[in-house]
Formats: sequence, structure tokens, C-alpha cells
Amino acid sequence: MEEEKFDESKDMSFWEHLEALRQGLFRVVIALVVAFIVLFFFKNFLFDKLILAPTRSDFFFYRWFGMETGLQLVNIELSTQFMVHMRVTMMCALIVCCPYILFEIWRFIAPALYQREKRATRRVFLFASFLFYLGIAVGYCIILPLMINFFDGYKVSEAVVNTISLNSYISTVNSTVLLFGIVFEIPTLLAALSQIGLISRQTLISGWKWAVLVIAVLAAIITPADPFSMLIAAIPLFLLYGISILVCKKEEPEEDEDEEEEKKEATA
Repeated sequence: MEEEKFDESKDMSFWEHLEALRQGLFRVVIALVVAFIVLFFFKNFLFDKLILAPTRSDFFFYRWFGMETGLQLVNIELSTQFMVHMRVTMMCALIVCCPYILFEIWRFIAPALYQREKRATRRVFLFASFLFYLGIAVGYCIILPLMINFFDGYKVSEAVVNTISLNSYISTVNSTVLLFGIVFEIPTLLAALSQIGLISRQTLISGWKWAVLVIAVLAAIITPADPFSMLIAAIPLFLLYGISILVCKKEEPEEDEDEEEEKKEATA
């Protein structure tokens, strides 16, 4: 028997759906504003303990791998430090509110789903939140220190001294961390494509050679072009591909015509 949809979705018009979307967006904006205001007053913690920590040699990644760094940042514009404070606070507010944003997306689409589909999508959104934070952690703890260590020590000539601006460093932090948060959503995307039948577990397994090539190219793009950095970046991407294989559905074998006829006769 076909499962019934939620009652509140049966008689909702287009404008009622639009109103529900507006209310959801309003709640998301309120959550972001509240998180922004709270985090704005934790400037010392955000910058000294988190954002600027990878510029110092006592950062745990450098200690683990015996690396040295001493990135010195400078500010050359009057308003940059204040604007950087605003940008970093907004990025942190977005990261903190990510699960709530996903929850609002789920709450908007949930009324149109059957009970079985609702349970499945709830797990998908929880999984997406976990992978997003995992990607943030990988980008911040591994990829960012590798990039800082490489580019800070790279010189075209000893006559040229690296003087890194605060704005340039913050742009690198934001793009790297958020990029990996988004990249780690790939298993969620592939799982969704698997649910609608566009790909299957067998498709990913048979295409592992292409996956290795794509991951190697991607690792070369997002990290400095040295073998050690590429290997460190490629490992979590390979793990992501393995997770994608596990979360995808198996391809259902096609039944022979004789078996289909036997089933029809048995049910007749």
C-alpha cells in the first residue's frame, strides 16, 4: 500500500510553499546574525587560537612532521583589519550554523515526502553535516599548513623577500577551508544520485582508475606541486571515494524473461 504524505502538504498552494520558504530563509538569517554577533566578541580566540595558529611553528601539524614556519603578516591598508574581522566572523558563523541551515532545507522538503523517504533524507542531511565538518577539519589541519609552509619558503630569487599581507592570508584560509568543506559533500551527492538511479556502486568500482587520475589532478591543483603535499591531500580524497562506494546502492540485477513469466504465472 502506498504511504500517505504528511497532512500539511496536501492542501498547500504555491503561495503557501513560497511563504514557508520565506519563513525558513528568515530563520536562517536570524540564526546567522545571532551567531555573528556572539562570535564577533570572541576576536582574540578566533584569531590567536584558530585563524593565525597555522602561521606559528608550534602548530601541531608542523611539530608532527618536523616542519618550521614563521609566517609574518603585515597590514598595508587602514580598514583591512576591521574588514578581515568581519569576514572571518561571518565565515565562522556560516560554519557554526551549517547543521541548522541543512535542517531548514530538510524541514522545507519533508512535507512532500513519504514517511520512508523522510527517514532516509534525515539520515542524508545528518551525514552531510558530519562530512562538511570533516572537510573543514582536513582543510584547516592538513592542507592549509602545507600551503603555508610551501609558499612561505618558495622564492624566485633570494633578492625577493616574502611579505604576506593579512588580506591575502585570510583569503587563502577562507577559500581552502570552505573548499574542503564543500568537496567532502561529494559522497552525499553521489548517494543522492544513486537513490534516483543515475549511478550505482558497481559504476564507482569499475571506474576506480579514472577516480585515481581525477584525485591526483585535484590534489595537484589544491596543494603545492610537491609529492609529499599531493600525497597528504590525496589520502582523504581516496577515503572519500571509498565512502562514496559504501553509501551508494548496489545495482539490482535484471531478471530474465523466463523468471518474470514464472512470477506472473505464480501470481495469476
